[in-house]
Amino acid sequence: MFIFVRLGTRSPNDFIQLLNQKNEVIQKKCLEKISNLTKMIDTKVMLGDSTITEQKTFDPKLVTDFFQKINDSLKEWSVHDVSISNNEDLRRIFTKFEIMEGSYLISGHISLQFHVLLYYKPDQRVIDSQKELAEIVDLTKNKEQELSDNSDQFVLNKLKEMGYKDFDHQKLFEVFYENDEFREKVYAEIEKDAGVDFKKLSEKKTKLFNELDSLLVETYQTSPVMIDDARLVSGEEGCLCTIDLEFVKNDMKEGLFDPRKMSNSVKEKILKRLDEFESVLN
Repeated sequence: MFIFVRLGTRSPNDFIQLLNQKNEVIQKKCLEKISNLTKMIDTKVMLGDSTITEQKTFDPKLVTDFFQKINDSLKEWSVHDVSISNNEDLRRIFTKFEIMEGSYLISGHISLQFHVLLYYKPDQRVIDSQKELAEIVDLTKNKEQELSDNSDQFVLNKLKEMGYKDFDHQKLFEVFYENDEFREKVYAEIEKDAGVDFKKLSEKKTKLFNELDSLLVETYQTSPVMIDDARLVSGEEGCLCTIDLEFVKNDMKEGLFDPRKMSNSVKEKILKRLDEFESVLN
């Protein structure tokens, strides 16, 4: 009877059933621990319309520290660094670890997936910056519309002011559009006469947007449930804790193996490794 062993998968084999029982205890402890670490607290945030409200969140660093503690405690295991994936509003904190016992590889993966929601800090500067931005947008929009509606006439008037009085309209526009440097100079003069420094306003607008970005605050949402690989990939919130047992031959993982051929000593060592992992979850 050849099988691939992901602990928790049904099997008629007595030893695999025993591993599944231990895995059930491990998953229960893992979920309980992470549920405690992700207990929601209230925090004050500001919405885009300047309304101040309370939002629930948790501290992901507590989970990161817990995963690091697991890695530090698995002394003889090969462990991966605790990592954080960032996919827009979906994040995942995870680590992986493995160890060989005889010809069998025990590999584990523990992960928390959660969503990120952005708000503003409840800071008066948010309101002031938004007001300044609105004023700049209105001013530039009105002036740009005015210049757009009367652009040809503005150009003609400015060209005549600059000494091009004896040219017909067609000739004036040929002079204007064939010389980039001259055209930029004319536009600069028109903007100056309009009383608006568009370049300065654009720089100010960029500065205000950057300031608003610096006033953003993240809140975090997850669910106190165990999920599997499929639900993890589909973007569901929750905790994943998996343990695989694989047979290794000539440095190659065998997808299937017969657990009846495992020696008693190897079985005992595998059970001890699971006990070791369970103990670091306390």
